[in-house]
Amino acid sequence: MKYAYPVRLEPDEDGVYVASARDVPEALTEGATVVEAIQEMSAALGAALAGYIEQGRPVPVPSLPKPREHIVPVAPLVAAKLALRSAMRAQGVSNVGLAERLGVSEGAVRRLVNPDHASRIDGVIDALAALGQCLIIEDQIQEPPDGRHSGSQRVVKR
Repeated sequence: MKYAYPVRLEPDEDGVYVASARDVPEALTEGATVVEAIQEMSAALGAALAGYIEQGRPVPVPSLPKPREHIVPVAPLVAAKLALRSAMRAQGVSNVGLAERLGVSEGAVRRLVNPDHASRIDGVIDALAALGQCLIIEDQIQEPPDGRHSGSQRVVKR
């Protein structure tokens, strides 16, 4: 799955940009500028989706963007951890079960799936492989808010 969601930005009466994602309504944030609001939304999406996993809810599949929506990716490491937790859930594999497959402690797996822990991405990739999954990282040209092309963004897919 591609962990990049359509986001709508609306200026409020104070000129602050409020960012919301219809696929993940719990992710709501703001920024003084469009760029800041988009950056904040990446973190808000990651936190909200981590909450879905903790509550045992499935991670929503991103819908197609509507006009005037921006595509905002979840941070790559967080997206990889979400993919790992989703794969574990789909296969009914517990932390202990994954630890046995990887030959590590249950605590190591607990840290590996924790979106707030700064794991090495290669550990998440190894864990995904143990579940028959892989991680693909793709560069795409990012359309900045002012319409000029400048640079690329990383979008993580599963």
